[in-house]
Amino acid sequence: MEPAVHQIWKKGFHSLHRSFILHKRHHSGRAEHADIPPSNHCGHVGPALLVSRLYQPSNLRDLGQDSRLPGEMSCKSQRLMQQAGLIHPSNPGCYYYLPATVRSMEKLVRVIDQEMQAISGQKLDMPSLCSADLWKTSERWDLMGKELFRLKDRHGADYCLGPTHEEVVTTLVAHQTTLSYRQLPLLLYQITRKFRDEPKPKFGLLRGREFYMKDMYSFDVSEEAARETYDSVCGAYARLFARLGLRCVQVQADTGNIGGTLSHEFQLPADIGEDRVLVCGSCSFAANTETLSPDRTNCPQCSTGTLVESKGIEVGHTFYLGKKYSQIFKATFSNHQNKPDVTEMGCYGLGVTRILAAAIEVMSTEEAIRWPGLIAPYQVCVLPPKKGSKADEAAVQAEQLVHTVGQFLPRLRGEVVLDDRTQMTIGKRLKDAGRLGYPYVVVVGQAALEETPKFEVICQQTGETMFLSKDGLLDLLGTVEIV
Repeated sequence: MEPAVHQIWKKGFHSLHRSFILHKRHHSGRAEHADIPPSNHCGHVGPALLVSRLYQPSNLRDLGQDSRLPGEMSCKSQRLMQQAGLIHPSNPGCYYYLPATVRSMEKLVRVIDQEMQAISGQKLDMPSLCSADLWKTSERWDLMGKELFRLKDRHGADYCLGPTHEEVVTTLVAHQTTLSYRQLPLLLYQITRKFRDEPKPKFGLLRGREFYMKDMYSFDVSEEAARETYDSVCGAYARLFARLGLRCVQVQADTGNIGGTLSHEFQLPADIGEDRVLVCGSCSFAANTETLSPDRTNCPQCSTGTLVESKGIEVGHTFYLGKKYSQIFKATFSNHQNKPDVTEMGCYGLGVTRILAAAIEVMSTEEAIRWPGLIAPYQVCVLPPKKGSKADEAAVQAEQLVHTVGQFLPRLRGEVVLDDRTQMTIGKRLKDAGRLGYPYVVVVGQAALEETPKFEVICQQTGETMFLSKDGLLDLLGTVEIV
């Protein structure tokens, strides 16, 4: 299925194609937005971001079929991200996140923050170093087995590096002895590094030993209220993936070592996925094969539909916990009768780095990265002509264009890069821009020297190419959503 974002881009581009292609007839050959020489008017816009100054150590090398970058290439997203200088292996299951990746992650975090805070989530930060006493109290110290990173301090006390924070957050809430039913539901979340001692890390950021995760924990007055909160968070997850243009399926799942009585996974259908998912062709039912017999073909919800198996990448997981942790750690509140009562809990995870890699996995070609437009590291790449070519004089137009975009579209400041490697041909730089997946690539060539300058504009998401006046280009870029 084509991601929804592709359909939106195509619709917008066809509309813009009709409205803006070539110069506007009613402006006597002059664009609405005048050129602004950088030296006179754009000091406050700041210097242009130059591709030659961006830190990407892999330098976009061409790889033969048998070539290998550092680390075992086990999936498309890992290969593309290492080849493009987005990540670099440190040790098994751990990576350097390089500047472009950090920009993309920060944007993804902002989108997550927007959706979590829209349902009254409050952000906090909890320690990664967790006392073993808490985990022993919940009886998960032994249950987690070898996946738990364990260590001792200089005094011999046991700790672990938190893969999840149910014990820690419940202890925090339990310390608030004045918590009232009027303050519930309480939704606390963090976005931080997590640690899991995977036996065989693989697939780059899809299965590592150190990763970023959003984990939220809810506290409610009753089971009914807790299930309403649960549905609210699941709805927020659905909106998040829709904004990213990713097709995500909510499936029934096993509660595993987290516990509780209800659980759902959010799966991105992908051939590289390690989960096996059964989806009904007639209704909304979907489940991980862990919860059903893998040989079952009839839908347990509608009875008439047929279950079809596919593979998926788990990018989110939700759990209704009940009183599993709140009872143990005495996380109570004062109810309507002003008597102490135990809170009902839920927990909700999103794999931040996994979403990033999974999006690249499902949206990209074998040779070029394609991002969800909302979280692309940079939105626009401007390519001036090759130095010494017939169109060399248009290099000034390229620089002016970057500053004009910053002047008239301040939302895009910091989102436009100028590929100043003019010793290279346009073709080679176009190939690099394609591999990195800038949503928009603007080629400034001979047509920019005409009486009404025109620019070749390539939309990476749709593959469309248009020739726009500066006016039309600014109108097009004005539709770009920034977080």
